[in-house]
Amino acid sequence: MTQDRKLVARRVSTPTPNQTNGTSSALPTELLSEQVERLVLFSAVGAGLWTFGIVLDRLVLPQLPGGVPYPVWKPNLIEGIGVAISILMFLYTRYSRHSALVKTEVGLVYLVLSSFGIAMLNTWVMMPPTTAEMMKLSWITIAILVYSMIAPSSPRKMLVASMVAASMDPLGVWLAHLRGVPVPSVAQTFMLYLPNYVCAIVATLPAHVLQRLGRQLSTAREMGSYQLVERLGQGGMGEVWRAHHRLLARSAAIKVVRPELLGAKSENEARLMLRRFEREAQTTAALSSPHTINLFDFGLTDDGNFYYVMELLAGRDIESLVKEFGPVPADRAMFLLRQVCHSLADAHARGLVHRDIKPANIYVCRMGLEYDFVKVLDFGLVKYSGRTNVRQTLVTTDHTPTGTPAYMAPETILGDADVDRRADVYALGCVAYFLLTGQLVFEADTPMKMLMHHVQSQPVAPSQRTEMRIAREVDDLVLACLQKDPNLRPQDAGALFRMACACHAVDSWNQELARNWWEKHLPELTGPLSADPMADEPTRALPVQSIH
Repeated sequence: MTQDRKLVARRVSTPTPNQTNGTSSALPTELLSEQVERLVLFSAVGAGLWTFGIVLDRLVLPQLPGGVPYPVWKPNLIEGIGVAISILMFLYTRYSRHSALVKTEVGLVYLVLSSFGIAMLNTWVMMPPTTAEMMKLSWITIAILVYSMIAPSSPRKMLVASMVAASMDPLGVWLAHLRGVPVPSVAQTFMLYLPNYVCAIVATLPAHVLQRLGRQLSTAREMGSYQLVERLGQGGMGEVWRAHHRLLARSAAIKVVRPELLGAKSENEARLMLRRFEREAQTTAALSSPHTINLFDFGLTDDGNFYYVMELLAGRDIESLVKEFGPVPADRAMFLLRQVCHSLADAHARGLVHRDIKPANIYVCRMGLEYDFVKVLDFGLVKYSGRTNVRQTLVTTDHTPTGTPAYMAPETILGDADVDRRADVYALGCVAYFLLTGQLVFEADTPMKMLMHHVQSQPVAPSQRTEMRIAREVDDLVLACLQKDPNLRPQDAGALFRMACACHAVDSWNQELARNWWEKHLPELTGPLSADPMADEPTRALPVQSIH
């Protein structure tokens, strides 16, 4: 019963960061970000309209018959202030580091200030409207309606801001009355500006719609006790999201797997795939090496998608690390390789084979105060080895080779029935080769040619393909992993781990050197750690876990 409950992402009544006492206090991040983008455009258009007003008053209206009935400097002063405020709003929404929620609230203030400027043009520069002009709508009504469609806030805030903006015209009439200017009566003023208040009420409708969509989006993103926050990547198997645990305020990475993207042709086949993903999640959770990605939870959403909840890492995968910074010194390469071996030795000791070891599945990160801490990702192709207990995953149901061509062992390519942990050792040799040289073991124009090289061609020693110094014992270790005959390789990751530890000529890499390298090349990941797991800080880099 406990397992069954775990597999279903049930909804709970615990308040989320977007809910308080049953009412929504904030929209999802994506919706707020889109609002800010529209606010940038709204303020830019506002600056353009105020500038157009200046040009109109300076160049166009004076040329008309009768000129203008008021001094030109008056509207120019108000319009100039409007331009300045709009430019400040544009710069603030575009470049400020404040949150999107704060920017949308400042946008309401901008709406009120713009409405006040319009009211001053209506009642201070020109005479207040007469009874005959009562059917003319104020530009404030347009500003309220346009703003409500571009960047609606919560219904309550939108109503308050719109009502205040709508009241700017009556305020302008009252100020004109204080200056001794003839103005309409109170009843006439109310009737004149009634459309302002009607529009203020109508402006809450887009806010209600957006809030409802936000709640639906938030609900759809709830997976068990986790709330999806930001999508990190997308691949053939699904998506990876950054998420927060709603009770522990712990960040995590969630891989969402959609059966239809894997080619499931029927409901039964999709159900079979999900059961296999469940088994793989249980397998990964059973691994205890600190260098294996931690699996916090897994489950099945109401709409049939399987998900893994994993730890969120700060760093780079080996593939992007080498491509960005070049090959690493031999001592650092062995420092990293030993940690990968530690993870795989744990899996091999339990009768498991990873079968997709490659640089993109090996993450070099900062873990607490440690640097160059390795995490092995994506045990999605894991299988049990041994004749009495062989269970293959969904990706092998069609009996086709699995893995990545540049890192596949010859026996895997040839489809041998006894592919085992030694295939992981071969892949580790390919990874070490890439670390040391920045190049693949074999280069080819097509995947098929590359596969044939792995089956037939002898590799060149890493030291012959780089100007960096590589000790002879490191060359020997890598070439031992790349033997065509599995019997001539180290027989598992544990044996390779012992060989790597015996390479004493490359023992100089340590935490001090690692920290210095990170401070020089990845300074955004070396700052002080925050005590608040929910805080947005540069040390929380967002890895895109492998999503084939």
